[in-house]
Amino acid sequence: MSRLVPACSLAAAVTLALSTSGLAAEEAAADWEIDTRILDRISITGSRDDVREIPGSAHVIGEDELDQTGYADPHRILRSVPGVYIHEEEGFGLFPHVSIRGSRLERAGRITLMEDGVLAAPAPYSAPAAYVSPNMGRMRQVEVRKGSSAIQYGPYTTSGAINMLTAPVPESFQADAQLLFGSHGGSRHSVTVGDRQGSLGWLLEGWESGSDGFKQLDVPQRQDNRMPDPNTGFEQQDLMGKLQFRPNGTDRYQEWELSFSTQDRTIDDTYLGLTQEDFQGQPYRRYSGSAQDEINTEHRKVALTHFIELGNADFTTTLYDHDTARNWYKLHEVWDGQGQPDYVGISSILDDPDSHAGEMDWIRGSGGDARGNVRANNRSYYSRGIQTTLSSRFNTGEWSHQLEVGLRYHQDEEDRLQWQDSYSNENHMLRLLAPGSDPGIESGIPGSTTNRVTEATALAFHVQNRMRRGDWTLIPGVRFEDIEIERTDFREGDNPSREEITSQRKGEYSVVMPGFGAVYRHSPQLSSFLGIHRGFSPSGASPGVDEERSMNYETGLRYQNNGLSLELIGFLTAFENMVGTCTAASGADCEVGEQFNGGEVDVLGLEVLGRYDLARLSDTRLSLPLEVAYTRTEAEFKESFVSGFSEWGDVQRGDELPQIPSDQLNISLSVISGDWLLRAGANYVAETRATAGSGPIPDEDRIDDRWLFDISGEYRVADSVRLFGSVENLSDETYVAARRPAGLRPGMPRTVWAGVKLDF
Repeated sequence: MSRLVPACSLAAAVTLALSTSGLAAEEAAADWEIDTRILDRISITGSRDDVREIPGSAHVIGEDELDQTGYADPHRILRSVPGVYIHEEEGFGLFPHVSIRGSRLERAGRITLMEDGVLAAPAPYSAPAAYVSPNMGRMRQVEVRKGSSAIQYGPYTTSGAINMLTAPVPESFQADAQLLFGSHGGSRHSVTVGDRQGSLGWLLEGWESGSDGFKQLDVPQRQDNRMPDPNTGFEQQDLMGKLQFRPNGTDRYQEWELSFSTQDRTIDDTYLGLTQEDFQGQPYRRYSGSAQDEINTEHRKVALTHFIELGNADFTTTLYDHDTARNWYKLHEVWDGQGQPDYVGISSILDDPDSHAGEMDWIRGSGGDARGNVRANNRSYYSRGIQTTLSSRFNTGEWSHQLEVGLRYHQDEEDRLQWQDSYSNENHMLRLLAPGSDPGIESGIPGSTTNRVTEATALAFHVQNRMRRGDWTLIPGVRFEDIEIERTDFREGDNPSREEITSQRKGEYSVVMPGFGAVYRHSPQLSSFLGIHRGFSPSGASPGVDEERSMNYETGLRYQNNGLSLELIGFLTAFENMVGTCTAASGADCEVGEQFNGGEVDVLGLEVLGRYDLARLSDTRLSLPLEVAYTRTEAEFKESFVSGFSEWGDVQRGDELPQIPSDQLNISLSVISGDWLLRAGANYVAETRATAGSGPIPDEDRIDDRWLFDISGEYRVADSVRLFGSVENLSDETYVAARRPAGLRPGMPRTVWAGVKLDF
């Protein structure tokens, strides 16, 4: 990790300078090695150099890149990684939608998402959707591994894993801060400070960010004929602390680290998009029917990690406990006021606004007798467990081995206690209606709409051996997951109760997932690799739905020489059964949590990654690093079926998978000279279909192709002071980012950031 390297290098240099014997120098070097190995235990790639030894696609987005771009949006951060697909929602990246090699996008629910090597989703087994996720903007390194991650990192192994590394405890006093201001009332401020005295080290980090939002909410007109501009943005606060202890005078090197973090967010966002006609006229409009929409989230995390060396082996054990609460109060359905109350979901309304004119009138602010129900998607979660990994190094004959054995016991839970309130909407003014005042008015009682608990218990075990001999590295391994997921529904309606169970369902899985990888070094510059791994993702407790299974194949070449780095990878993710999950974000008018079999799906692709410093072509003191990432993907269903999942519907063999673009290209070029740096980036995404199909994409189903351009730069005015500025979406491209959950949603318009960064 680049952040720790300067601190450790400084500590080692001071020790060497003050020492008067070779022994002191040896001790300093040993300390450095210990720190490097500790960091490796929570990393899933190690470093860019270590990536060369991985039998598959793996990428490290380091601190320098994160710092130079200034991105806080995970979608912008991850688009530089080939084989990763993103789907924007609210424009800020607060609710990540991420796919790896064709997995389902919604809420990154089919990715093993981790922070410092620990599962990060609010309830990774029972409710993996990332409505609450770590703030990637404050991370110091982001790692992405694909098929080869299947043995060590689960339970979602049909695609890959993403690990986010937070700021480590430094070896000596270190501090940094940033104070940034941006368009749309944007702000992004952070302070990190840490130190070590003898065996005790500590770190504190605070982060604050927010925006007034770039969408304009329809509101009542004031008497002075001025239209107010209500907040459609967000506020977020993060706090993290670490306390690290290295006991002296013990026979074995040990390290204890206690960490905690909190995250609190208020986000004024909605699932309600726009009709095609309204988007063309005013793409950043927000209907007044969503005026009450807001999500509040709270997340608390505590982890205790212990590391101990045992000769040629070491143990790393982490005990973790996460608690999350969230309530997204948002428009769910509308009744046009005609006849008996018959509410229609907002996805169906926006999919066919002409057939739902009365409902659209209410949404647009002239509802008459129509009514809208705003649902409180109130949920709480916990995630807790213990995981331990043994890493042992030994030799047998001419083979060197690095054996890893891991064990994790995990429990998590999702508790849904939801309700709805009914509103009228006249002249863009929402008015809460009293329960029982009219037919169809909701009770507003917690648990009246959804009253259920989903619990999961899992035991995971893996063993993997990295075997080296000469130019060959062979990596066989196997993973085992024993999972039990149970959902209990309680009485809902006007008199909800946790005393009366209305239904129970259970899913049980015991799965063995073998894998094998090989790397061959043809020369110091060129290596090739092959990986074959079994993939698995649990499908919850839906009856009649099989677990998600796949075979993941990849092969490729890596070349490094004279500043040039090239990677060419072909992959096939062959799903034996793809599983679709109904979420509010998917826009499906189905029961949230319900799952669907998608049958066999093949995702075939090509990934290309190249890096080169163009300054090597001429006699210049400048540094001109260029990076190009390209992905070509063909993803299609291999069988015909009819599904209740709206993104799939009536599927014919050969239909393309929705929301997976055929082509993606990301290019970045930096100019670095002494105290200043300028970085430019371009990102292209081909047109994409919103639902399964083949042939030309109909207008009502097309997410258009787009080019987006960003620039950023900084100037060091003093040793510890840098001025920073950036422009995201430089050309102010107006584009459809998504057609789900309900209607068209715009991407972020041109956004300017400027401020100061401090390093001590």
